[in-house]
Amino acid sequence: MPAPVKASLTAIVLALVASGPVLLAHGQAPKAQPTQKASNEKDKSDGAMKRADNDMRAVLESLQKLGAKPLSTLTVEQARAQPTPADAVKAVIAERSKKPAASNVRKENVMYQGAAGQLPARIYTPARSTKQGQPDTVLPVIVYYHGGGWVIADLDTYDASAEALAQKANAIVVSIEYRKAPEHKFPAAHEDSFRAYQWALANAQKWGGDPQRVAVAGESAGGNLAINMAIMARDKNVQAPIHMLLVYPVAGTDTTTASYKENATAAPLGRTDMEWFIEKVLADPAEKNNPMLDLVGKADLARLPSATVITAQIDPLRSEGRALADKLRRAGSRVTYQNYDGVAHEFFGMAAVVADAARAQALAVRELRQAFQQSAATGGGNGSSGNASSEPKKAPKQR
Repeated sequence: MPAPVKASLTAIVLALVASGPVLLAHGQAPKAQPTQKASNEKDKSDGAMKRADNDMRAVLESLQKLGAKPLSTLTVEQARAQPTPADAVKAVIAERSKKPAASNVRKENVMYQGAAGQLPARIYTPARSTKQGQPDTVLPVIVYYHGGGWVIADLDTYDASAEALAQKANAIVVSIEYRKAPEHKFPAAHEDSFRAYQWALANAQKWGGDPQRVAVAGESAGGNLAINMAIMARDKNVQAPIHMLLVYPVAGTDTTTASYKENATAAPLGRTDMEWFIEKVLADPAEKNNPMLDLVGKADLARLPSATVITAQIDPLRSEGRALADKLRRAGSRVTYQNYDGVAHEFFGMAAVVADAARAQALAVRELRQAFQQSAATGGGNGSSGNASSEPKKAPKQR
């Protein structure tokens, strides 16, 4: 092709490109390229999935197949109705034709008097030996608070966690429901939860439990409730729990931490999802500074019982969970902290399909048992140190 003709064609092509999209074959315009921001968000989301181990990835993929959407894109009603990580675990079990592990735990649905009315609770009691038709041992008690950002989820959503603790720790677990936002703003859930803690202390013996060996446990928002029960017990001169099991707890309201940035678009919980929860829960944005929420900043953590803090790599709450463990240790509590790589928020109750969940439960049970055993050996106390052990207490004779 002569040089002048080639130069002319080049100029025409450059002019067409500058003026707008070039028509391709059959008159189709090229597909619009994603914006840099959209590409970055997709890269982060894909990165979170790639960091998940095989077990966790199977659950996250199952959750996607079930149609779960980011909470921040939904109304409260839609968020409460959509598939949960617990549903995804059940789907994975069904796909693999696995039979659920046999359980020796009996469940009983009951009601308790919350701060503004009756609320549900569920009592999990492991099988135990009997004498003349009555249990011959009294068991320790765990008051368990479920997660859900104080907005979504219920006793059923977190049934697997509560049942596992009852069976593996050989303890009575009392799983607590509480009022939720946005219908009931902060601190309604905390007020109900403390009423439930006091109710559990008062009724432990009736259930066959030891009222002197009561621990608190919770996941996510429930982890925040659990540690606040210990704080409120201290401040109100109520019997303290002997141990705190805090699983990926909400311990602050700063959404700019390293783990928030790293897991901004992670599933099942990302940064905008947590911001969505906070907006629904608080009547006034200034309440983010309340010590009950800003545990890593404002709260006084002195004179609290021993704690086990568990976090997940693929979780915006990881940084504040670690910071909480460090602050508790500086304040004088005996603390066991463990982060699990390759798993996401909500993994703790997934032991049926996620190996690290079984490991995390084993750690939690070991620490709970140590606290229970120490308390039994010393006749009480908050399980802050020591390694004393004891057999379960004999039940008092029925009169």
